[in-house]
Amino acid sequence: MAKNIDEMSFLDHLEELRWHLIRATLGIVLAATLAGFFYKFIFDTVIFGPTQMDFPTYNGLCQVSNLLGIEDSTFCADKFPFVIQNRTVAGQFSAHIWTSIYAGFIIAFPYVLYQLWRFISPGLMPNERKNSRGFLVIASLLFFLGVLFGYYIVTPLSINFLANYQISAQISNEFDVSSVIAIVRSSALASGFVFELPIIIYFLTKIGLVTPEFLRKYRKYALVIVLILSAIITPPDIASQVIVAIPILILYQVSIYISAVVVRNQNRKYTKVKTK
Repeated sequence: MAKNIDEMSFLDHLEELRWHLIRATLGIVLAATLAGFFYKFIFDTVIFGPTQMDFPTYNGLCQVSNLLGIEDSTFCADKFPFVIQNRTVAGQFSAHIWTSIYAGFIIAFPYVLYQLWRFISPGLMPNERKNSRGFLVIASLLFFLGVLFGYYIVTPLSINFLANYQISAQISNEFDVSSVIAIVRSSALASGFVFELPIIIYFLTKIGLVTPEFLRKYRKYALVIVLILSAIITPPDIASQVIVAIPILILYQVSIYISAVVVRNQNRKYTKVKTK
């Protein structure tokens, strides 16, 4: 029979956490194994999709360039001026294994969150558990939206900029397959975690580490951090950084609203208890 949360020692909590981590890891391994069987689709369609000029993002940006009267736009080219190669003996095998693991993590992300929630939920009050029922759905939705944003916006902008950047006509671009995979992986995962900002702010507000006043006071500093973050995960051109910064700033504003709602609910609860 499971122990009551109040009766569990520190070691009991560690043991409970260990089993939740094991279950989460098994979920990732299972999803990674499944992804490994669909490696042709993952590589040819997903990973190498942004390296083809018929990718939806390039088509849309090409149309925008034509409407703005921009001639010779790199988004309207027939193909990219590079080839993808493998230069190590185990390169393709390693790419298959690690890409499957990362794909497994993305697929199993809701289950990983579920295991995390099962660990922390016993320590919450009944009304807190009730008010947090949508945590798994909202957090998973935000993560997947971030992954899609990273894949369809950040990745194409990065590949297009870097593929067409040239310091000498004597240098031909022959990108290693691991480098291409790294751009897709880092852009998608980084954006996925960045989109979790409202969830993070919610919990930080619940435990009293963040307030809406604090977020509003340091809004200008947050803007600088957002621009720096945008510069890190995007190519160093202003247009790409602005495109990435806009949704992050929107998420920051949403986080302020969420923090204010949490504080307001806590104040109401405190007032009811005080008047009894």
